Amino acid sequence: MFPLKDAEMGAFTFFASALPHDVCGSNGLPLTPNSIKILGRFQILKTITHPRLCQYVDISRGKHERLVVVAEHCEQSLEDLLRERKPVRYPSYLAPEVIAQGIFKTTDHVPSEKPLPSGPKSDVWSLGIILFELCVGRKLFQSLDISERLKFLLTLDCVDDNIIVLAEEHGCLDIIKELPENVIDLLKKCLTFHPSKRPTPDELMQDNVFSEVAPLYTPFIKPASLFSSSLRCADLTLPEDISQLCKDINSNYLAERSIEEVYYLWCLAGGDLEKELVNKEIIRSKPPICTLPNFLFEDGESFGQGRDRSSLLDDTTVTLSLCQLRNRLKDVGGEAFYPLLEDDQSNLPHSNSNNELSAAATLPLIIRERDTEYQLNRIILFDRLLKAYPYKKNQIWKEARVDIPPLMRGLTWAALLGVEGAIHAKYDAIDKDTPIPTDRQIEVDIPRCHQYDELLSSPEGHAKFRRVLKAWVVSHPDLVYWQGLDSLCAPFLYLNFNNEALAYACMSAFIPKYLYNFFLKDNSHVIQEYLTVFSQMIAFHDPELSNHLNEIGFIPDLYAIPWFLTMFTHVFPLHKIFHLWDTLLLGNSSFPFCIGVAILQQLRDRLLANGFNECILLFSDLPEIDIERCVRESINLFCWTPKSATYRQHAQPPKPASENSGVRSSTPYFSTECPDTPKTDLSRESIPLNDLKSEVSPRISAEDLIDLCELTVTGHFKTPTKKTKSSKPKLLVVDIRNSEDFIRGHISGSINIPFSTAFTTEGELTQGPYTAMLQSFKGKVIVIVGHVAKHTAEFAAHLVKMKYPRICILDGGINKIKPTGLLTVPSPQI
Repeated sequence: MFPLKDAEMGAFTFFASALPHDVCGSNGLPLTPNSIKILGRFQILKTITHPRLCQYVDISRGKHERLVVVAEHCEQSLEDLLRERKPVRYPSYLAPEVIAQGIFKTTDHVPSEKPLPSGPKSDVWSLGIILFELCVGRKLFQSLDISERLKFLLTLDCVDDNIIVLAEEHGCLDIIKELPENVIDLLKKCLTFHPSKRPTPDELMQDNVFSEVAPLYTPFIKPASLFSSSLRCADLTLPEDISQLCKDINSNYLAERSIEEVYYLWCLAGGDLEKELVNKEIIRSKPPICTLPNFLFEDGESFGQGRDRSSLLDDTTVTLSLCQLRNRLKDVGGEAFYPLLEDDQSNLPHSNSNNELSAAATLPLIIRERDTEYQLNRIILFDRLLKAYPYKKNQIWKEARVDIPPLMRGLTWAALLGVEGAIHAKYDAIDKDTPIPTDRQIEVDIPRCHQYDELLSSPEGHAKFRRVLKAWVVSHPDLVYWQGLDSLCAPFLYLNFNNEALAYACMSAFIPKYLYNFFLKDNSHVIQEYLTVFSQMIAFHDPELSNHLNEIGFIPDLYAIPWFLTMFTHVFPLHKIFHLWDTLLLGNSSFPFCIGVAILQQLRDRLLANGFNECILLFSDLPEIDIERCVRESINLFCWTPKSATYRQHAQPPKPASENSGVRSSTPYFSTECPDTPKTDLSRESIPLNDLKSEVSPRISAEDLIDLCELTVTGHFKTPTKKTKSSKPKLLVVDIRNSEDFIRGHISGSINIPFSTAFTTEGELTQGPYTAMLQSFKGKVIVIVGHVAKHTAEFAAHLVKMKYPRICILDGGINKIKPTGLLTVPSPQI
């Protein structure tokens, strides 16, 4: 959107016609209120941008089918040019075909297939009336009431020259005759009675009047969108007078921000549309007692109350005052509006109230999102970073780890997902019209998908849902539509309602990253492996809860499939999904496991206190989840989880290792920036699903063990040394081989608890020289190492039964470490 400049923001209101309450549509569901239909159709108007058009900003829905529209508003209008004070009377500008249609109402309460006459050619007629009034300097039809005006317009079908008849009717024939011939020709084209003979706007633009006027104006070139193949800087121009520009900017920084941003900040600063309209007496309320009917039938029909005049159309536009917003931002310095992106000293711009901003950054997310000054700084920063995407992609990631401003969430998610290129051309090339077998299932699922949201429940929202989902199905012939894909689409469509191509591109990038092969025709092996790894994650982080759930038979297959298949969009409302995915998109494909464990831990006390049937009932209607706590705990769980512990055979293959595969990434090990690492000789190996299911604790790779032990190798079979910098949690390696094998070579710092004598017949840990050390490491990562996989799995399971958290097994056993030269041999005793 364009900057606000010297324009204002205005609001006007109207009512949509109400539908009967006792009538359902052909699908058996209640009819969609007309206000929601208008809400959905209105959104496209927000995309129409031009320097000589007022910008539509927003529409909101109130009680009793009331709608309030917010748009760019200029105090001076054509009406002022005519020196009159009345509001414009819209019926006078209606085209004859629109008048002839009358008020259109369906009798069967289902959408009509009959096309409405209103359209671009109707607008050409309205333009002709406006031009006529400007030429003659007066308004038409002022001496006639509305019904007479409409009758007169319909009689124009019977005359030869509409322009002459209109001029004679209003006593301005002399003025019309003095007009240039090309202007009269333009008026005749616009006021052609039959729409079939009337030109379209494109055809009208070919008139020589416009060719003569066009050179007087700088042609408008719509800027290239962020995600396009066009060069975004191709048409950038500097103002001729930069000194004057700087002077103008210094006087009013807020005016340089887009109208959309200003309106968003206006709302945060306490702006209330309904209150503004009430103050101007546009909205009038009556005491409830005065609205009661005098007579009421059994079927609900009432009598005795006159029509409420406040529900009639009032096209008055109320100017929204920006004083409160300007006052709220009075301490924000000019540098906050133009942050330096290369400045690494702080991620928050400096201002007179910088201390307050720093304090705000530590507040809960829900408070930060409602702080006007904080959001202003974050919006401006993200706007600058996104305009430099993909060059500033790394800095976008860095700032997204702090938080993502809601206004910029849609574009930021696309940047985090790596969306690039000509997404519109790709989306437009997909056949979304030809019927396919999944059409029926899509039609059934959409009316059940997040329909509490007014935008997604609108007919326009349903149509967009249908196109985006169908585009994904058609463009991925190796995958199929599974129930839940609609829920997965919902966040992207909501954030990019006017940009289906971007919604599709985001969804297409999201699914292979987090749900690779989940939508295969036969996905049972993928789902089963995923749930098995999730079970191991529960045991790794909360062994007590894992033991209880396994004892009562409450396995993840009973509750977690819709969690992961839809990435929690099936179980949480959109506002919670936004906060959850803000963090999810910063993690790798294993982060959803941590979210699942965090949800279970919020319900931990209730789960531990109940049996199987009670747990089933609990999850049939999931209790309220504190999503901010869930995010915070998910990050903590993720930081404690070794990379390879969540290895899946059916995960998306990582990028191939570079030739310098011996060089490890400098990314901190326990980090939300942790990528999926390329496969090496020390990576985890795939094992059969049944073997994976038999193991309670997860396996980790030799590669991860080397990192966790902070070992480095100076050469093959040379003594390993500790890294100088310790940045990872402490870890204990428990070698369960017999003492003779342990002495021949072991990992530095490991302890030896032979498997054959480790546990008593009651399952308790046998007291020995290292049991006290094992107890002292309870709560830290403990890695079980051996040379028999069955023994290491059993040893780990025993520790989990004893409620030891963070137990894992070395994949491949000690044999995987031997070639690295990291095994040490104790010096002989003299």
